[in-house]
Order: sequence, then C-alpha cells, then structure tokens
Amino acid sequence: MPGYDHQPGTGPQRGERRRQHDQDTIASQIPPRRGRGGRGGPPEGPPPGERERGRGRGDGEGRGWRRFIPSWKIVVAGCVVVAAGIFGMIMVGYSLTPVPTSAQAKDAVDDMGSTLYYENGKEVLAKLGVKRIPVQTIGEIPAHVQDAVIAAENSSFRDDSGISFSGMVRSLWFTATGQQIQGASTITQQMARNYYDGLSQERSLQRKVKEIFVAVKLNQSLTKDQILLQYLNTIYFGRGANGIGAAAQYFFDKKVSKLTPEEGAYLAGRIQNPSSFDTSEKSGDNGPTEYRYKYVLEQMGKLDPAKYSGLLAKSPTSPKRKADKQKDYYKGVQGYMIRTVIDELRPLGIDEDDLKTGGYKIRTTFDKKLMEAAKRAVNQHTRNAPKEVMATLAAVDPRTGRIRAFYGGDDYATDAWNDAFMSVKQAASAFKPYVLAAWLEQGYSLRSYLPAKGPIELPGTSPINNDHPSGATSVDVVKATASSVNTAFAKMGEKVGLQSVVEIASRAGIDKERLEETKDRQSYLLTIGSSGVTAVEQAGGYSIFANQGKHIKNHVIIKATDRNGQVVVDDKNYAAVTVISPEAAADATVALQAVVKSGTGRNAALYDRPVAGKTGTNNDNKDVWFVGFTPQISTAVGMYKQECRTAKGKLVAPVNDNCPWYRGKDPAKEKKYTPQKAYSSAFEVPLPSGYQGATYPAAIWKTFMTEATKGDEVMQFPPRADGGVPENLAPKPTPTPTPTPTADPENPFEEEDPNVGCPLLDPACQDDGDVSVDEETGDGSGIPEGDGDSMMGRGAAVPNPMPSRRED
Repeated sequence: MPGYDHQPGTGPQRGERRRQHDQDTIASQIPPRRGRGGRGGPPEGPPPGERERGRGRGDGEGRGWRRFIPSWKIVVAGCVVVAAGIFGMIMVGYSLTPVPTSAQAKDAVDDMGSTLYYENGKEVLAKLGVKRIPVQTIGEIPAHVQDAVIAAENSSFRDDSGISFSGMVRSLWFTATGQQIQGASTITQQMARNYYDGLSQERSLQRKVKEIFVAVKLNQSLTKDQILLQYLNTIYFGRGANGIGAAAQYFFDKKVSKLTPEEGAYLAGRIQNPSSFDTSEKSGDNGPTEYRYKYVLEQMGKLDPAKYSGLLAKSPTSPKRKADKQKDYYKGVQGYMIRTVIDELRPLGIDEDDLKTGGYKIRTTFDKKLMEAAKRAVNQHTRNAPKEVMATLAAVDPRTGRIRAFYGGDDYATDAWNDAFMSVKQAASAFKPYVLAAWLEQGYSLRSYLPAKGPIELPGTSPINNDHPSGATSVDVVKATASSVNTAFAKMGEKVGLQSVVEIASRAGIDKERLEETKDRQSYLLTIGSSGVTAVEQAGGYSIFANQGKHIKNHVIIKATDRNGQVVVDDKNYAAVTVISPEAAADATVALQAVVKSGTGRNAALYDRPVAGKTGTNNDNKDVWFVGFTPQISTAVGMYKQECRTAKGKLVAPVNDNCPWYRGKDPAKEKKYTPQKAYSSAFEVPLPSGYQGATYPAAIWKTFMTEATKGDEVMQFPPRADGGVPENLAPKPTPTPTPTPTADPENPFEEEDPNVGCPLLDPACQDDGDVSVDEETGDGSGIPEGDGDSMMGRGAAVPNPMPSRRED
C-alpha cells in the first residue's frame, strides 16, 4: 500500500560561514604582520584586489542576508527548548493517564455478540460471536503454548517495557500520514486495547499515544504472566472463538492444558488474521495457515533452540483439527452480505472481531426474497454455460441508495470473491447514458442530429466505427440511444467535453480515479464505454435517471447501534446529490425507454410497467451488460468469461470459480507454489457466441425484475421535458416524399414526425456504412443475433482490457 528527499538550501554552507567568522575574529585579536623589509617596516598589505573585495566587511554592509541567519548557538538552544517542551508534554500526558483496573474491563471480555437483520428489521441475517472459556491461571496454559504465542507475536515480550520503540515510530508515522498502521503493537499493547475501556479500535494518533502510555503503566503494575493471561483470554483465534480456552475446545476438542506444542503453534499463527484463515480453510485452501504454522515453529526455534529447534522437522504439517460444526453464517450468499456490512463499517474502526464482541445491532438494506431471486435468475440462465462464464447482478433503490439485492457468487465459504462489488469490467455501451446526461445538462436537445456513419477520427483516439451498416448519414439523439450508435456518442462527447462526462459519471457513483485514467489514456473511447465499472456502481449510477437527477450514496446499512444503544450509522444522514436537472433526467429516460421499446434492449421489456435501460457489449464480447430501471428499482447485470492459465499457457480448470494457486488436488502437498507465487492466474477471454448485452444479461435482468417488482405500484416515468436547443452535428436528413396522411380525428394537431426519410431501423436502409441495429434471428425466437453496440465497430482497435476478475 515513499520517502522524502531533503533539498539543501542555496548560498554559503554553514561550515563556510563558520570559517569566515573565525577568520574575522582572529584578524581582530592578532597584531598585523609586518612586511618582508624587516622589523619596523610597513605592514604587509593584502593581495591585489583583496582590498576591493573585502570593502565594507568591517561595518556590516557586505553581509547581506547573513545578518538574518541565527548563530548555531541560538539554533541549538531553540532545539533544546522544543525538545524539552515535547518531553514535558509527554510526561504530563503520561502522568495523567490512569492505570486501568479490573473494574474497567470491557463488557466484551464476557462476550456480547452482534446481530445483523434483513431490511425489515425483524428477520435475522446473522449472529456473530460466541462465549469464552476463561482460563483462571497462567499455570493452566502449557509453557510451550505461551512460547508459541510470544514467538509469533512479540519475541521480546519477557524483557521489553511493554512497547516496541521501532514499531512505535513506524506506527506513529503511518498514523500521522493517514496510512494504515502496520504491525507495531506488542502483546501488552494488544491486551490493553482489547481488554480495557477507553481504548477504542479507531486508528488515530490520539488513541495510539494513549495505548502506549497505558501499556507502559500496565507493564509496571502487572507481572508478565498477568499480562499474558489477560491477553490469551481475550484475543480472537477464529471460528468465533475468543480466548485460548475456547480456541482449544473449538479447534482440537480438548482443554487448553492438553494442547501440544504443534497445536499451540497452529493457534498462535492464527492470531495474525483469523477471519482470513477461516475463509481460506472453508474453501479447502490450507496454504495460508500452513505457511503461518511453519513460520511460528521457526520463530519458536529461534526463541529457545534447545526446546524447539527440531519441531519443524518432526511435524512439518499442522495438526489435524476437528470439523467446524458451529453454524456457519458465512456459508452461501449470507457470507457475501456479512462481508459487505463489515467493509462498510471498517472506515469507522469496526472490524469483524469487534462485531463478534461489541454487541452491535445492525439493520441492513438487504431484502431476503430479492437476494434469493437474484441467485435464481442468474443460475436459471447460466446452468448450461461453461463454468468459466461469470455473471453478476446488483439492485439499488434509486430513491434511497439502498442496495436491496446483489449476486456476487453462490457460496462465500468456497468463493469469497464478490463479483457485484469487486469485479471491474468495461461498461461498453452501458456507459453511454452518462454522455447523454452531459449532453442534455449542457442545454442540448433530444432533437439534435448526430453522425450515423463512421469511421470518425477524434484526437488521441483510435477511429470509432459502428457495428451495423446503415444508409442513414445522421440520426437524432433518441434513435442514436435506442440503436447505440457509437459515432453519435463520440461526437456528443467531443461537443460537451470529456471532463463534463467524467464529472457527471463520478457524481453518479462511478469511481472517479478510473474515469480520469481512462480519459487520459484512451480519450474519446471513454464515451463508448472503455472505462471500468462494477455492477453496484452501474445500478446506483442509473439512479440519476430514475430519481429526477439525484444520487444518494450506495450503501448496505440502514441503521447500526452499539451495545449502549448509541447510533453509529444512520442512512438518514446520507444527503441526495443533484447530478443533473429533473428535466435532463426526464429526457434521458425517454431515450432509454426507446432502447427497450424499439432498440437493442427489447428482450428486457416487462409486461406490466414501463422500463428504461441500456445494453452494452465490448469488443470480442468480453464484457456484456444490461442495466435498466423502473422508478422504484435500478438493476445492473453483467457477464464475462475468464480462463485459468499457467505461466506456460496451459489451461487449468477453476476450483470454486477461482484459479488454483496449487498444482494437483491437495494444496497441503504443494511444495513449489504459494498463494503469492501461484500455479495459475486468471485471464479474461471472449464469451461464447450469442452472449451479448441484449441476450443473456437482458434475460437475467427480466427474470429478476419480474420478481422484484411484484406488488410494486405501477409508476410512470416523468413526461418528456423536451428541453434544450437542437445542436446538429450532422446534416438533417432530407425527407422522402410520402403521401400526406389523413389527420387523426382524435388529435388533429399532431406534429409531423421529424425523423422521416430513411428510418434508422428500416432494413431497406441497411445497404452500406456501419450503424448499430438490432436484428432478430430467423428462427422466430426473437433473440437478436447482435445488440448492435460493440464498442468500436468491426475491425476497430481494441482498448486496453480491464484487469480480470481475480488477477489483481
């Protein structure tokens, strides 16, 4: 997850000034030398030119800026004063820090688990935390278990003062600079933080300094055995086990006094990152825990060679554990939900271990039925797909920013990668609505005309073309959106400026750093979707069209309270940000409705309510999307394919949707490869034929949304505002003479269709050039052969691909 170069100042160096000062002093005290003519002769004068160069030194006129430089004595005195002040402040702070007492032990020492609820606040999503099995005396814990923990966490524990000066300096630096605190705490510091009230888990400089003071005082007031006992009774080992007593029971089904050195080493190794080790072991990957087990044995050998140097050779693999029979809330889709909640709490200083002991009550945004519907929809349409094909889905309430459902995978216990939140894929044409929003927001009209033929060349960008041919030379904005005409959106982006597109997309929730990088590297390819997005970002981003131009931060927690009932999270505090005007949002929705009514997204139409949305397919069909919405819910569906390859290019079958880091079937027997130096890696490849935004993603979207909108009021989108002024970037088509139609007696004032001439979707117009058109198959299935929005048309240069799913 940098150092700073010191740049010396200019002018004479300090040593030069000191020598000059010495020379001036000597010249003022020693009588002048006499000339060579002998004693009593005239004094020897200065060398030629010296008189002129030295003129003025006696009265200070030639010293210039040196007069403002303090002498070294003043500098040293100042440093002493500052150091004394800092030392005094430290001593005052230290003296005012009370020694904690047993009465100040946190309630968490006796355990107080947390409960997560679904959206309705009644159904329980998960209960985190278990009871401890306290150890009463240090004598109950074998010496080899104590040594294992000390070797793994703080080898100088028996002799140190309760703090590590090198670790402290590193920790203070990282904290002061806003970086993550890394590996600085001693066993005494960890015990103080976990055991006593008044030391929060917040990563702040104030907390760290207080922790150091408390640790030093505890080291003076408690024996090392008392400190170690309290530490081992409170530290988290995984599987919900807090304290060494519970860990011995949950992992090896025995009392702590019966633990072997190997079992002690295994448990000591888990202290570093117990939740991560749980996840790895549940997925069948024992590599991380085996690596840590060997590390602890090596450290034990260094701590006491006479007792432990032969342990690693004797027991090279970790001891057998009993099966984890407690209820696993991380199994299935629940694990993904719990992890997203923890990720949202982490910036507040609340991690998984805190949830297991902190007594929090958390109402999440997740709708249980919709989570199940998302999984069913994806599995229904991918059951016969190759296992390398991945799908993701996210659904957001555009009025609140609440993520009501998502599909990140089938089982977190075997595949912890959450596609909905973590997989960043090219948006392709599903990004074009943000260009449309910028166009309308800058005061241009849906009635504007844009170029329908390519290729077109723009600065810093490969030639941009369309995917299907058309005889039309121009197209209005609505039909350009419905048919996903690349050339039209590229010219719109040129007119409004790429930065305005970036600003609107980022305020709608798309990662700004990614957008800026794409703009700088690929220029106008941004307008047709070369930037990366996640499913959650897209579902939330389209909320600006469904919610009258406003965006509310996507989130998964409605409300969270701690054990005292104090609110730590309340989504009522999330303010709505106006990204575009209500009029621009209404007109954009008109164009996006045309996508579903007559354009590339016809397969997503719902039978009972209006729908707006956009398809997206990038070059070579690597990433395909359908993103659509009603006034009450916005949903994004994306698909891609990845292969697992070795360094020599050999294809390897994925294991639980992950590329195996080991060779063979048993990771415990792997000797050459590690999770850091893996046997295989992920590479994104084209999807099979028939996978485009208008096909499988649209089908998944429709299946999910049919369930998601059941019982919802049928709400209409706002009427077309028809705002802005036409800006024709291409010649308006010349109307083809047609018989004058008979006026509609119900509407005698109906206006003439401004899009007459060669209709963009008329097959008779498909004679040359490239235009995005959605053609149906000849088998009567209604599934289009192509959705007409491949990113740059046939033969165009392909932009740099986004990282594959687990390649990072």
